[in-house]
Amino acid sequence: MTERLRVAIPAFEEMTALDAVGPYEVLQRVPTLDITFVGHEPGTVRTENAMLGLSVDARFEELADPDVVVFPGGVGTRRLVHDERVLRWLRAAHAGTWFTTSVCTGSLVLAAAGLLDGLSATTHWAAYAELEALGATPVEDRVVEHAGHRIVTAAGVSSGIDMALRLVELLYDRTAAEAAQLMIEYDPEPPVSCGSVSKASGEVMERVRAYAALRR
Repeated sequence: MTERLRVAIPAFEEMTALDAVGPYEVLQRVPTLDITFVGHEPGTVRTENAMLGLSVDARFEELADPDVVVFPGGVGTRRLVHDERVLRWLRAAHAGTWFTTSVCTGSLVLAAAGLLDGLSATTHWAAYAELEALGATPVEDRVVEHAGHRIVTAAGVSSGIDMALRLVELLYDRTAAEAAQLMIEYDPEPPVSCGSVSKASGEVMERVRAYAALRR
């Protein structure tokens, strides 16, 4: 494929930075993908802990018909599921996308827009009940693909990178995906192995709850 494709990544207050930046790092390696961070208004939004700012370069309405949507997650998605401006943009955009995707709780916004009705989907492990309440069927898979519906959802930050690599493969070919993977040297060998609830001890879960409580 040689035609240029436009990718919209929404940026919003209290988003999880790597949910957006991880896929961005994969996708921006492909020369024919043009990526725009869209939002309510141009300017800086602050991520979940307010320590990092990301720049919105265009209003949602200025990129009404993207070829690809990558919707990141984060605490801020809880407001967006009630934001009719965002939901209206997402429904209209999805009507013409090649693929509409999400990372982490970005799938809650897809579900709130009605894009996941009756479909299996994934999200952060702590948000399965919220996803189900919005009409989707939560599953624990890292990446869930519905090619016929042009929907791909990813569970959390590192799976967002996996999803983006799969997206490159779907849009182009396996070689393109492998080239992007090599360019960012994505070959993880983490020093610890507790990336899912099934691997977590009670002590780890207690620490997670303590950290979460302190951030509120």
